[in-house]
Amino acid sequence: LDGWSHAPGPHPNDAIRQKFGVAPIADKMREARLRWYGHVLRGKEDSVRKIDRNFEVIGKRPRGRPKQRWSDTLRMDLKVAGVHPDLALDRERWRHDTRIADPATDRDKR
Repeated sequence: LDGWSHAPGPHPNDAIRQKFGVAPIADKMREARLRWYGHVLRGKEDSVRKIDRNFEVIGKRPRGRPKQRWSDTLRMDLKVAGVHPDLALDRERWRHDTRIADPATDRDKR
C-alpha cells in the first residue's frame, strides 16, 4: 500500500476511495437496487417477485414518521439516476443508464 496505511493522521473515507478508485457505498447500493428492479420489471407477470411489487397491506400505518418502504427508496433511486422504469425493458440501455462508473471495476477488466 506504499505507506498509505502507516501515514500519520486521520484518513477521510473520501480520500481513501479516491486514491484506490472505489465508488461510494451508497452509489453501489443504488446500482444494485436498480439492477434488481430491472430484473423484476422484465420478469413474467405471474412471477412471485412481480406479484410482491403490487402487494397492498390493508390497515392504517402507525403514527409518527412513516417507515421507509422499498418503493419509496426505489422512487428516489430512479430520480437520482435520471431513468424511467420503462427503460428496463431494453436491458442494454438500462444497464448503461443505471451503472455507476466505478474505476475499480474498469481497472479489473484489463
